[in-house]
Amino acid sequence: MEGTIAGPSRLPTISTDDEEKTAESGVAGSAQPTSGGPTGDLESQPPAQPDPNALPESACETLYIQNLNEKVQVDVMKHTLQNLFKTYRPVLPIVAHRNVRMRGQAFVSFPDRELANRARKEVNEFPLYGKAMVITFAKSKSDATVKRTAGEEALEEHKKERLADKKRKRRDNPLRRKALEKLKAGDDTAAPSAAPAKKARVTMPDEYLPPNNILFIQNLPEGTTSDDLREVFELHPGLVEIRTIPAKKDIAFVEYADEAAATIAKDILHNFKIDGETKMKVTYARR
Repeated sequence: MEGTIAGPSRLPTISTDDEEKTAESGVAGSAQPTSGGPTGDLESQPPAQPDPNALPESACETLYIQNLNEKVQVDVMKHTLQNLFKTYRPVLPIVAHRNVRMRGQAFVSFPDRELANRARKEVNEFPLYGKAMVITFAKSKSDATVKRTAGEEALEEHKKERLADKKRKRRDNPLRRKALEKLKAGDDTAAPSAAPAKKARVTMPDEYLPPNNILFIQNLPEGTTSDDLREVFELHPGLVEIRTIPAKKDIAFVEYADEAAATIAKDILHNFKIDGETKMKVTYARR
C-alpha cells in the first residue's frame, strides 16, 4: 500500500513564473479574475435581441397610409379600406381628402395600439388597385380616437393643438420663407399706378373676367387664415379688406383700393406658394 499513495514529493511543482501566469489567467490560485477574464467581461456577453412582437415606441392607434391609387374616387377608396381592415375592427370614419396635398393618402384608426400594429405589419405593401400601400404609424391620434377615449372637450383641445402646430410649421417652412423674402425684395419695384401686366393675364383661366379692385383667391391649403393672407397681400399697397368663407375654407376674397393695385397683386401673387408647397390661384372676382 505504500507505493499507491502519492506523497508530497510526487505533486507537480509550480514555479514562481508559473504562479504569476496562472494568477493572471484567472484559472487557479486566489487571485481575483480581471475584467478581461471569462467571468468578468460583461462586454463579451451577446446583446439582448429585441422582441419582434414588442410595440415600437412610435406606435399609436392611427395608421398613415400612402401610395394609394389617386385615380380611384375618394369615397370608393374609403369603402375599400374599410373592408380591407375589417378584421382589425377599424374605428370609423376613415379619413381621406380630395385636395392636392392629401391625394393618395388616408388615415385609419383602431381600438388600440396592438391592433394597429398588427394591421400595419400584415397589410403593409398590400397591392391595392395596382399600387403597393405604404403603412406607418401616424404622428398623432385621429379625431375619432381622441373623441372615443377622452370625450368632446379633449377633442376640441386636440383640434386647437393641431391647428397651432400646422400654423407653426407653415410659418417656419423654409420654402415659404424664401418665397416671402423674394416677394418683399421685389415689392419696391412695383407701384400702384403701374400698368397691368397683360402677359400674365393671358395664362389665366379666367382671362375673360373684367379687371376690378376685388380678387378671388382659390386653392388655399387647409388651415389658411385671414392673417396668413394678410401677411402676403399687404406687401402690395392699397389693401382694404380680406374676406374668408367659413363654409369654403379653400377660397377667399381680397379687396384693394383700386383696380390698378389689385392688378399688381394679382399678377405677382398668382401661383404663389403660401405654405411653401401649394400654389394659390388669384383672379379677378366676378362682379
